[in-house]
Amino acid sequence: MGHGHSHGGGIPSGSAAAKNRSRLAWALALTLTYMLAEVIGGLLTGSLALLADAAHMVTDAGGLALSLLAIHYASKAPTPGKSFGYLRFEILAALANAVVLLGVTAYILYEAYRRFMEPNEILGWPMMLVAFVGLGVNLASMKLLAGGSSDSLNVKGAYFEVFSDMLGSVGVIIAALVVMLTGWRWIDPVIGAGIGLFIVPRTWRLLSEALHILLEGTPPGVDLDILKAEIERMPGVRRAYDLHAWTLTSGFNAMTCHVVVDDVTAGPDVIRAIRSSVKARYGIDHATVQIEDERLASEAVDLMV
Repeated sequence: MGHGHSHGGGIPSGSAAAKNRSRLAWALALTLTYMLAEVIGGLLTGSLALLADAAHMVTDAGGLALSLLAIHYASKAPTPGKSFGYLRFEILAALANAVVLLGVTAYILYEAYRRFMEPNEILGWPMMLVAFVGLGVNLASMKLLAGGSSDSLNVKGAYFEVFSDMLGSVGVIIAALVVMLTGWRWIDPVIGAGIGLFIVPRTWRLLSEALHILLEGTPPGVDLDILKAEIERMPGVRRAYDLHAWTLTSGFNAMTCHVVVDDVTAGPDVIRAIRSSVKARYGIDHATVQIEDERLASEAVDLMV
């Protein structure tokens, strides 16, 4: 009978992450500047805690670069073959960041066990110096990314990686102090393992959020039963069915719904009311509403059975 989209069928060319492109670029520049120095420092000092932090810095650089690449693709216009464009590329980047970080953590835990059984020689002062420089870089990157981490899952993933590196730098400093003051070389692999274990829960949450979006789960804060009841309470609406809501990418939710009305000629008014309501209450930007009478709704139900 009739249907409507929340914005005339167009898809936004950007997303929440696109607003933070410059933040990611600056964070990537800082990370790349320091990454090489930390890798060399970890090899020269023989510190696993420092190598663990260096590994996370390498991962950060790759994750930030992937995030920027994701924003580039997400801003591309839709095509006939990809009607929603490349918005999901950002979520794929967040998923990749989480998987890589979990893999790096597994290696660090393995290396921590090996070095705990056979502690190696560690150079405390160089280890601490490199860690202090890394701490400064991490704090600067965190400040750059903090503003966008609540808006974009992609930026959130990058922020978590930098946050884990900051904790890693603190752990390295503590390990260096203990080694210099007591000579306990075993503290280094213990701190390295602690760094890896600390970030696992946060990384797992990021992985779960990315998978939820890729599986077209209902956006957080949207209860489909409540939303259905709200639509059915609107003037002229008899009932709603086949209601779906999902997230395309961070900051961009979508919805489809079939609505049976008393008078199909009043369909445009019903569509406008639903658009306005779901946008204001749930932040749903792309709402497709199919207006039907009882006969058409019955035919549709028969086809779905």
